[in-house]
Amino acid sequence: MSMHIIIDGYNLIRQSHRLSALDRRALQMGREALLDTLAAYKKKASHTITVVFDGVGAPDFVHHRDKIQGINVTYSHQGESADAVIRQMVARKREKALVVSSDREVVQFASANGAATISSPEFEFRVTEALYDDMDPVEGQEETGWRPTTRKKGPSRRLSKKERRNRQKIRKL
Repeated sequence: MSMHIIIDGYNLIRQSHRLSALDRRALQMGREALLDTLAAYKKKASHTITVVFDGVGAPDFVHHRDKIQGINVTYSHQGESADAVIRQMVARKREKALVVSSDREVVQFASANGAATISSPEFEFRVTEALYDDMDPVEGQEETGWRPTTRKKGPSRRLSKKERRNRQKIRKL
C-alpha cells in the first residue's frame, strides 16, 4: 500500500530553522529549498508527496497544480487557504494519507478522518536522518555499527489500534 504524504508547505518551512532563514531572505528560496530536500528524500522513499502552499504568495507564472522534481505542488486558489485544500485531500485519501503539519486544526481534522499525522519538526528530523543514513563514512573512519534511533526499550504497553496504525505509517518514512 502506497502512502501519500501531504505537507503543509509554509508550516514546515516556518517550523524549520534552516528553511525559515532562507524564507526570510526570499519566499521563493524557502520553497525551492524545501522542494530540493523532498526530491532527495523521494529518491529514497517511493511515497507520493504533495506540498500545499497558500496561493496568496504564489508567483504569477505558477499554475495551481504542478509537478516539480517528482513532487506534487499545489497552490490554493484566491480566497482559499492551504488548510482547506489539505482538508479536501485528507477527506479523499483518509487512511492512505500522512499529514505533515503543526497546525492543531489540520492535525485534528486529519486524525478524525483516519489519516496519520506527524509534526513539522519531527518530519524534518526524520527526512534529514534518512538522507544522512545513506552517506558513506568519512575516509579513514570505520563505521561503529551504532546508529541513532528513537526506538524505546523497556516494558511494553500495547497502544490503541489508531496509534499503532499512525506509528506504522511514520516508520515507513
